[in-house]
Amino acid sequence: MPRRLAQKLMLSLTVIVSIIAAISGLFNVKTEERQLLNAMILGADQLSKSITSATWHAMLANHREDAYQVMQTIALKQGIDRIRIFNRAGRVMYSTRPEERDAQVDKRAETCAVCHASLEPRVLVDANSRVRTFLGPDGRRNLAMVTPIYNEPACSQAACHAHPKGMQVLGVLDLALNLDSVDREVADMQFRVFLVTAIEILLISVFIIFFTRRFLSRPIRQLVAGTKAVAAMQLDKPIQISGSSEELDELARSFNAMREHLNEFTQKLETKVEQRTEQLKAAHQKLLQSDRLASLGQLAASVAHEINNPVCGVLNLSMLMQRILKDDGIPPERLAEFRKYLSQVTHETGRVGRIVSDLLAFSRRSKPQRAQADLNRLVHSTLSLADHKLKLANVAVREELSADLPTIFCDPSQIQQVILNLLLNGAEATQGKEVRRLLLRTCAIDSSVQLVVEDNGEGIRPENLARIFDPFFTTKSDGKGVGLGLAVSYGIVQAHNGEIEVQSRLGQGTVFTITLPTGGPEDAAAGMEHETALGNSGRR
Repeated sequence: MPRRLAQKLMLSLTVIVSIIAAISGLFNVKTEERQLLNAMILGADQLSKSITSATWHAMLANHREDAYQVMQTIALKQGIDRIRIFNRAGRVMYSTRPEERDAQVDKRAETCAVCHASLEPRVLVDANSRVRTFLGPDGRRNLAMVTPIYNEPACSQAACHAHPKGMQVLGVLDLALNLDSVDREVADMQFRVFLVTAIEILLISVFIIFFTRRFLSRPIRQLVAGTKAVAAMQLDKPIQISGSSEELDELARSFNAMREHLNEFTQKLETKVEQRTEQLKAAHQKLLQSDRLASLGQLAASVAHEINNPVCGVLNLSMLMQRILKDDGIPPERLAEFRKYLSQVTHETGRVGRIVSDLLAFSRRSKPQRAQADLNRLVHSTLSLADHKLKLANVAVREELSADLPTIFCDPSQIQQVILNLLLNGAEATQGKEVRRLLLRTCAIDSSVQLVVEDNGEGIRPENLARIFDPFFTTKSDGKGVGLGLAVSYGIVQAHNGEIEVQSRLGQGTVFTITLPTGGPEDAAAGMEHETALGNSGRR
């Protein structure tokens, strides 16, 4: 069974038309055959009556040979197979076939049931009741009609062979006709009906196929093509269906109206998406700044202490220089010492300036701006910020930085933020260890660079390993973290078309591996678009 609606409809209609045409043809054949047979019966009845009329005078005059000669002459006509007369007792008195003369007919036989009924007194049978059809010895069909010979008054009162008045039927005339002409006509008619029926079915099937395709299959294909176009978001292609049917035209109009509404909705949705994208971009920047300030807060105390040391040194040096300086100037013998103190003041104030500059650069809120940067220099700059905090925590930092590392196209402040987050997380992870170590390693691999941050801390549990980049997920105690550091770091690395991987073993430590491409601005265009979302602050 086909699956297409048009094919199902064409097949169903063709089958229905074929069945109806076959039934109609069969009915016509049967009707024509019945009419031909009725015509034969009528002709046989008229012929039987003609024979009885033609032989009546000869039989009345007791000239039997003349009567038999008339029947023999009539039997020679085409189509007449046999003529015979038998009396009430069932004995054949005459037959055009000599071998049947004086033969006894079994009146109880099926073929002589009509004869038996005709011999009953006071029984009048019509033509159809006196007819029987049978197959002859040669296999051809024959039609036989029996006609009763009644005892009329002229016969019963005749002096030659008078019969009692109570005898109503004297005998039966049996006329047999072959049905060859009828069978030939029926066969020809069957062929004609079959041929006409086949032509009708063929023509009707052709029209069914044509009109089904014209008014159903083609509009449905256009509707299917329209739905596929809408599924492919091609909303500028209307469906043009006209002249097929009122229902399909209305369906096409409704579909076009739906397509227009969908187009308007899509345009509104795109506008809203652009607005939400701008809002998410602003939220992303706020999130980055919040994380940067949170990291800055962790460094504030240690950096303040680190700034205090050179400031106190500058104060002491200035007091020493004040003692050396006299009213008449610097004594020549102490000029070298004065210059030494002045050089130390310059060095310490420069150190304070660098610390303050790094803090300002780290905490400054700025728009994303990418440029070629040296990853090793970013690592050194970040370590200078966290150096004092790491020393206070007794964390030993070892650097294994590749000397021939290629530059990367990135936002330096964001990459510095990622490095600082990993440093501080690694330092906190080693709190339970007597010897606390951090390893920073950089290397070049193909067209990218790698930064590895490894600690010897307690490690991450396997059930938490898949969630460490989720926003607000943290294993720290209350008040010590909000779970945004790694989420923001993941988003920054993804925005730079990079990858961040983590491997951890309980009790042995954790290794974070950051891979960043070394491509130029054209390779980073996709990453800049990616940054407009919420910084991938949640792991996708």
